[in-house]
Amino acid sequence: MSSKVIAAVQMVSGPEIAQNLRDAGVLVAEAAGRGAALVALPEYFPLISADEKDKFRAREKDGAGPLQDFLSETAARHKVWLVGGSIPLEAEAEDKVRNSCLVYDDAGRRVARYDKMHLFGFTQGEESYDESRAIEAGETVVTFDSPVGRAGLSICYDLRFPELYRAMDGVDLLLVPAAFTHTTGQAHWELLLRARAVENLCYVLAAAQGGLHPSGRRTWGDSMLVDPWGIVLDRLPQGPGLVLAEIDPARIAERRAALPALEHRRIR
Repeated sequence: MSSKVIAAVQMVSGPEIAQNLRDAGVLVAEAAGRGAALVALPEYFPLISADEKDKFRAREKDGAGPLQDFLSETAARHKVWLVGGSIPLEAEAEDKVRNSCLVYDDAGRRVARYDKMHLFGFTQGEESYDESRAIEAGETVVTFDSPVGRAGLSICYDLRFPELYRAMDGVDLLLVPAAFTHTTGQAHWELLLRARAVENLCYVLAAAQGGLHPSGRRTWGDSMLVDPWGIVLDRLPQGPGLVLAEIDPARIAERRAALPALEHRRIR
């Protein structure tokens, strides 16, 4: 497999779904025009609102709805593999949603679904979050074959749980759509992304929300692509835009041959 360009879309999504979809579509088109074979959108790309009820109004049945149609049609239109950040899907509990990342191939066919497993909770002063109040946790580790190798899915807070990525044995690319808070992102975002890349000797592509949202929420941003040696190949600190660079399978093989840490594991 030869090296291919992949891209992460960074956004500052607001409460207007139609506008967010337009913004995402423009950036996916730009990434495709610059040669990307795979494009990742950030967590909550279609909606970030001060009103938690908006998630419930926007939630869709699995397999049908305008957000899923957008992802499928956009992937097919631009002939790219599209990692759909996350959208709200119906949950088993009526008072909750699933925070779901859907992946579509370059013909617009869905090839994977991952529901966020680890739900963010954080309290520091007046800043407080508890995703478990509105989100139902997923249960399943998800990997899929892509044009750039075997890829594993995760969302935002999952990044803090290395055992999730260890369960994705043999992946070439870890995908991390996110909406990290400014507080936690400033402290830990780059550190965690580079650690996951080094631990697993693979690439990590992180597509983030990055800026001051109309809701008043401030996200950290700093979307980036990290190589298997922990080197940041491209990054975007703040604001809408793209992170774009090549992923080279030979680089993975070279680093794993030089440092066969995955073979040296004693606990599995």
